[in-house]
Amino acid sequence: MIEHSVKVSSGQLAYWFIVSQGRLFLTADGTVPFTELAALPLQLADAMTCKLGEYQQQPCYLVVYDDRPANEADWHSARALLEQGEALFQLAARATQVALFLQTHRFCGQCGSAMRLVNWELATLCHKCGHRCYPRIAPCVLVAVVKADKILLARSTRHKAGFFSVLAGFVESAETLEQAAVREVKEEVGIDITNLRYVGSQPWPFPHSLMTGFVADYADGEIQCQPEEIAEAYWCPLHDLPETPGLQTLSGQLIALAQATQQQKA
Repeated sequence: MIEHSVKVSSGQLAYWFIVSQGRLFLTADGTVPFTELAALPLQLADAMTCKLGEYQQQPCYLVVYDDRPANEADWHSARALLEQGEALFQLAARATQVALFLQTHRFCGQCGSAMRLVNWELATLCHKCGHRCYPRIAPCVLVAVVKADKILLARSTRHKAGFFSVLAGFVESAETLEQAAVREVKEEVGIDITNLRYVGSQPWPFPHSLMTGFVADYADGEIQCQPEEIAEAYWCPLHDLPETPGLQTLSGQLIALAQATQQQKA
């Protein structure tokens, strides 16, 4: 459980997840600072501090740093920690998402009054109109569609040429994850799917998504790309993949799972 508004002594030894404008302060070697609070090269006396949990049996704290960073090179996206292990990345994801919540819910969205933190849970409350807010989490589906020994890969209009991934999209209101998976595939490439299987999930703090991964089999249809979302898509042989997301990401894990399943059948 996250503990907000905690008081920490200057001699506290811990991992410090310092967040400013959605980015993390990292050391020169690209790691989360592990030191005493007083040894950090920033003025943090008045910053909001939250207890995030533990990493390698050491306490971890989030510090919400409101001042504009003096040295931009010290501040990085949480993506920089993807290759340093799932546990550390999840803490970074938690830190950036909680910081965003605290920074964007200082005033009530209904009446404009100042919001106050609830002392027993991570929420803000307007004492004027009673409006209560919790950290926003946006669920998203990832779908790896398989057809015999091929996988459907697509390049988003936001991605560079030559970089492909599985299909993805946000869950809409009053929609199940399964319904979202079927709808997104149909909308983005015009394909019908069947035999949908849930694989796993991954927090994705860009800025506040929760990725849920599925594998599905092709059922019917021809590829017809939605031009606003998909630049190109094709059936790719699983033995001859282009540049795709790494195994640190759920998208990469879905592609690897499709490959492993095909190899077992061969």
